[in-house]
Order: sequence, then C-alpha cells, then structure tokens
Amino acid sequence: MLKKWLNMQQTLHQTNYNRAMYIIAIGWLYITLLMAATEPSLTAGILTFVMYGAAPLALLLWLLGTPQRRRDQLSHEMVDHAVTQKDGRNAGHDQ
Repeated sequence: MLKKWLNMQQTLHQTNYNRAMYIIAIGWLYITLLMAATEPSLTAGILTFVMYGAAPLALLLWLLGTPQRRRDQLSHEMVDHAVTQKDGRNAGHDQ
C-alpha cells in the first residue's frame, strides 16, 4: 500500500514538473514572438523567432525530456518481459 502511494506521489510530482516546464517554454516562445514582431523585415523576424526561440527551445526540451523517455522505455521493457516470461505452468486443455 505504501509503495503504491509513493509511486502515485512520484507520478504526480513528475506531472507537475512537466507542466511547469511547458509553461516556461510557452512563455519563452511568446517573448521571442514579440521580439520577432519588432524586427524591421519579415525575413529578420522569422530568423529571430527561429534562431532565438524555436530551435533552442526544441533542443532544450529534447534534452530535458531524455530522462522521462528512458523511464518510459524501461517500463515498457519491463512490461514486455513480464508478459513474455513463462511461469512454468502448463496451459494444457485451457488453450
């Protein structure tokens, strides 16, 4: 029971962390969009948005998301291993 509660608390903490990370990312994109809007030409505005906002933010989110992707991959591998593992019983007439 305690293990289940701790697992739920860890999941809740991870969810709140992810939300805060995405709120900061959206705020940064908003700031870079406003910076791009003040550029004198359309080309400069697009380059400002991409070079100061979208590209660095995509890299940062990808790097910060690596631990979660590893945890997800490990949990999927554990489930696959548990499903494919034989328990030594004979299904016999059940199948």
